[in-house]
Amino acid sequence: MSRLELVTIVVADIDDAIASFTGPLGFELVEDTPSTTADGRPKRWVVVRPRGASTGLLLAAADGPDQAAAVGRQCGGRVGFFLRVDDFEAAHRRMSQGGIRFVSEPRTEPYGTVAVFEDVAGNRWDLLGPA
Repeated sequence: MSRLELVTIVVADIDDAIASFTGPLGFELVEDTPSTTADGRPKRWVVVRPRGASTGLLLAAADGPDQAAAVGRQCGGRVGFFLRVDDFEAAHRRMSQGGIRFVSEPRTEPYGTVAVFEDVAGNRWDLLGPA
């Protein structure tokens, strides 16, 4: 059996990312462990995930100019992440009040209610609710 365990999001600041994902997005902090880079420099291994989910996000601090340039552009400016919720209205309200920037108004599609937002790094996500 195979499963997708983690997806990396490169961020400018780990603590800001933790606060955003565990605050208005409602994720849980699964791990925040000191670690080292391949060449021995200190870093942190930080994993967050939606409550009840098995797939998580590895929040990785940008290391060097190439990674810093990728912050917020990991998917070339298009929506690259999809967060499905049971109660769209409550999630949208919580996220909006928590400072999450929505770049589109909610709309109804055949697959459900959707609105595009940006995470703390600037990556675009679909917030998806029931049809």
